[in-house]
Amino acid sequence: MSDEPLPSHYHRCFGCGPDHPTGMHMEMYAGEGLSVHGSFLVTEHHQGAPGLAHGGVIAAAVDEAMGFLLWLIAHPAVTAHLEVDYRKPVPVGARLELEGEAFLVEERKIHARMTGRINGEVAVDAKALFLKVNVEHFQPHAERFGGEVGKMRTYNP
Repeated sequence: MSDEPLPSHYHRCFGCGPDHPTGMHMEMYAGEGLSVHGSFLVTEHHQGAPGLAHGGVIAAAVDEAMGFLLWLIAHPAVTAHLEVDYRKPVPVGARLELEGEAFLVEERKIHARMTGRINGEVAVDAKALFLKVNVEHFQPHAERFGGEVGKMRTYNP
């Protein structure tokens, strides 16, 4: 696998933004072909039941990790469908190791899958459908918070 780090697409992103105070601060790397790998450390800010990661945070983690595939595809896209199968609880303090790929890219559709492991054991499997969009898709929402798309890194040009 490659060790090429993939940058955050937006500094305040809950998944990968370094400036989000309670975010996942996910670190992801380009793999071979259309694949990525990386991880995030589950902290007390990510818990649902005492001592365990909230299921929604785990879903956000796999969605975010698959979203890094867009750097490799070089086109902005949005999640249209996400399926998550929870295999094992993810405790606070665990590092969730993530590996995934875009296994089919056709016109606007990007089909992806992701596996999350703790100490080598599968904790979560997911698959998703992303739809390619124009970068202008994000502009009205960015403007509401004083941002502009030109300053967001929504994909690797």
